[in-house]
Amino acid sequence: MIKEIVLKSVSKRILKSLQVETGLFLASKKKVKTGYNRAWIRDNIYESLGFEAVKDIKSLKKAYYALFDILLKHEYKIDWAIKQKPDAAYKYIHARYNPLTFDEYCDFWGNKQNDSVGAFLFKVGELFKKKIVVFRDFKDIRMLQKLVHYLASIEYWHDSDSGMWENDEEVHASSVGACVSGLKAIKGIVNVPDELMAEGQDALNKLLPRESKSREVDLALLSLIYPFKVVSVQQRAQILKNVEEKLVREKGVIRYFNDWYYKNGHEAQWTFGFAWLAKIYKDLGNRTKYNLYMEKLYKSMNWKGELPELYYYNTDINKFVNNENTPLGWSQAMYLVAVS
Repeated sequence: MIKEIVLKSVSKRILKSLQVETGLFLASKKKVKTGYNRAWIRDNIYESLGFEAVKDIKSLKKAYYALFDILLKHEYKIDWAIKQKPDAAYKYIHARYNPLTFDEYCDFWGNKQNDSVGAFLFKVGELFKKKIVVFRDFKDIRMLQKLVHYLASIEYWHDSDSGMWENDEEVHASSVGACVSGLKAIKGIVNVPDELMAEGQDALNKLLPRESKSREVDLALLSLIYPFKVVSVQQRAQILKNVEEKLVREKGVIRYFNDWYYKNGHEAQWTFGFAWLAKIYKDLGNRTKYNLYMEKLYKSMNWKGELPELYYYNTDINKFVNNENTPLGWSQAMYLVAVS
């Protein structure tokens, strides 16, 4: 109990240190050389879950106001995408931004991340139902409506995107599911055609339990259970079975088989996978599984209470070591979600 109290306080402090004056979160510490001192839409949504868990609503709202400001700054781009389905990745809503100026980074990799749009809509809608209003005025409402039109224009239910891990473009169940969940959550605040949700749900059911045509099992599928809650009991059980039997490792959960990122003979092991599984089993009332994954998560923390992005195999010393993206804001937030 004392350990949880101390580490919860440490994680809150770490997460707070990653939020800059604009309200956006960095993915990792400011001086990291990997590019993780940028702000991702998706990471900001997941990092904000930590503040929601500890009831720091002021910091939570500040992050969402900044996300709305990013979208408003690039509204012209969204307008063009609504008029005509984008024919190039750079014409989609971008994934990464300068956390101070809100300018896009001109990278040409992984720009198509439809799950980020779905996740944003989902949390705005879900928070509203909890009486936490993160939109401010008619401009923000207008943007929410435009995001619905945007998802319709790109035909998200069969649109190939880079997915949660910013990899090769194909139709991802985690992206389709995020959009379905987002549209359902925002319906009532703005107009959402029933057929727009139905198209996505039908496509999702056909994809599951696979993540995509090329990938049978993927850590990203856990998002369909938490936070999106967009799968059936049977689908949930199959996803959990596949992830636990095939992806769980000693220091974390691999994202998918043959993941090239930080691969050195073995796929890298992501720490937030343990927190994700712990949260899911906590919600399901399975204390045995919850305690199992929390204990694994604690063993993945360093002596500062920081959770790295991942552990990779170092052949020079023949053991797993963490990468430079330490702490990872997403991981610290998921710990707070699991422990709160």
